[in-house]
Amino acid sequence: MEYSQRIARVQAHLRRKKIDAFLVSQPENRRYLSGFRGGDHGIAETSGVLLVPARGSVRLLTDFRYKLQAELEVPWAEVIVYPKGLLFLLGELLSDLSVANVAFESHYTLHSFAEKMTAKLGKKGISTLPTENIVETMRQIKDEEEIELIRRSVRLNEEVFLEIYGSLADYQSEIDIALAIEAAMRRRGAEGASFSTIVASGDNGALPHAVPCPLPITRDGSLTIDMGLVLDGYCSDMTRNCVPGKATDRYLELHRLVRKAQQAGMAAVRAGIRGCDADRAARTIIAEAGYGEYFGHSLGHGVGLAVHEEPRLSIRNKKQLKAGMVVTVEPGIYIPGWGGIRLENMVVVREDGCENLNSDTTWLDI
Repeated sequence: MEYSQRIARVQAHLRRKKIDAFLVSQPENRRYLSGFRGGDHGIAETSGVLLVPARGSVRLLTDFRYKLQAELEVPWAEVIVYPKGLLFLLGELLSDLSVANVAFESHYTLHSFAEKMTAKLGKKGISTLPTENIVETMRQIKDEEEIELIRRSVRLNEEVFLEIYGSLADYQSEIDIALAIEAAMRRRGAEGASFSTIVASGDNGALPHAVPCPLPITRDGSLTIDMGLVLDGYCSDMTRNCVPGKATDRYLELHRLVRKAQQAGMAAVRAGIRGCDADRAARTIIAEAGYGEYFGHSLGHGVGLAVHEEPRLSIRNKKQLKAGMVVTVEPGIYIPGWGGIRLENMVVVREDGCENLNSDTTWLDI
């Protein structure tokens, strides 16, 4: 991974905006720019901050817990430990660098910390600049190395699904299935799940983000499994729907309808099309069949180092998709008192269409 090129792009942006230095605290952004894999236990507890000056060398600021990890994973940057706290170190370090202002990621910085930092640095004549999406905008377009990493993550995710799908009869509850999925992910080499696995049986399928419960699985109702994992930092995200027992005529009708909508959405995705147009292509199929009110979320979202990132395939996104973006295509129908069906694949936006990263699609055409 050539981190120096990514850092150079950020530094060029800082110089254009007349920003002297930039503090990168969002975990995926840190990893994208440096390779540092330290995770945060919530926004209030950081594993480190990347200090990117407009010119000169990058520094990774962390505490004792992550010192050795940082030195091993980011050997090309200076690692500085802050035994007296991050704010104290920032005050000393930024003064030594003679910066007049420093930008911070306003969307991933607690308001209370931003106020303390502004007051602390202000006493040294350094102003703070809230910014957002400097790195996220870069991350939207993946290079081929990143796409291959995502492809591997998708492939492993499919392998885990097929392992569990082949033994559904062995599991009694939604929680049983979710635990088996996440254990298989780790056993097969994943860093972990990219989000909490969703398993929704019967009526629970009407909840797009249902939380697995300990009740017995409804054998003659729909079963939704939404799962993803992290492999080498990159996420996968896939949803499959089936019936553990015998599928009803209504289930088959709706499954085929959702599949038709997914195929229409995938056919629409290509460089130059707006996110809202891709959404509309799939939504129209469901709406014309009389189920428009039961498809209330957007068609898809970007996936990369984070499982949910830009761009969005949404009726509100008027921006054009660009080659190299990776997005999900996941239409669904959710009917209270009956259940739900969602089918989700990941695709790469290409100039002349999209590349479907999922391979196990034939069994979806029931």
